[in-house]
Amino acid sequence: MEAASRVIVSAQEGPHRDLAALVGRHLAHPFRKPLLDYNRAAFTVAMAAREGWNPAAPLILDAGCGVGWSTLRLAAAHPGHFVIGVDQSLDRLQRGKPQPLPANAVLVRADLVDFWRLLAGAGIRLARHCVLYPNPWPKIGHLARRWHGHAVFPAWRELGGVVEVRSNWRTYIDEMALALGLLGARSVEAGRFTTDDPMTPFEKKYLASGHALWRCTADFG
Repeated sequence: MEAASRVIVSAQEGPHRDLAALVGRHLAHPFRKPLLDYNRAAFTVAMAAREGWNPAAPLILDAGCGVGWSTLRLAAAHPGHFVIGVDQSLDRLQRGKPQPLPANAVLVRADLVDFWRLLAGAGIRLARHCVLYPNPWPKIGHLARRWHGHAVFPAWRELGGVVEVRSNWRTYIDEMALALGLLGARSVEAGRFTTDDPMTPFEKKYLASGHALWRCTADFG
């Protein structure tokens, strides 16, 4: 039997007081870290897969897709879109996938920090951008390690589209909603949600463990 998932415990109550200042600093100072070759190669593979299926297809990015359940679900739910699932772990990407994958999906191993910047640098706009159950880094001093506190975060605005973020930590989602608003997103909504049809193994485990689930959505157009 699968072990129950632990509830996130943090001394931080509510959004971090330094969030706005940190996002503002990242907006004022573009992220210049050099791009790694393996991430460039992954980007090339992903773009070639889309080109081979339908180069005009709207793009969905499943960021941090893990074993790829959500990528497959998104591909099935949006048959006219091309879905790119990205994860940094080759082991996770290779676990239990149907072969071949749906024609409108590809899984690639890459660091999201580089992959987001490669997409933005190529002028690519997303139709949807899904970030499902990332590591929330719950310690107060971990703000800069959360995606909305990371220096790469402004790239999300360049990628556009409808953003959906899920977590089992309310503070993470409340912060994300504030940060997306600071980037200029429209129709930002955050709150608790329920489902009986989990999209990822994390979501399945959290539900089985009785955790509350939280979701933020926003629209960059």
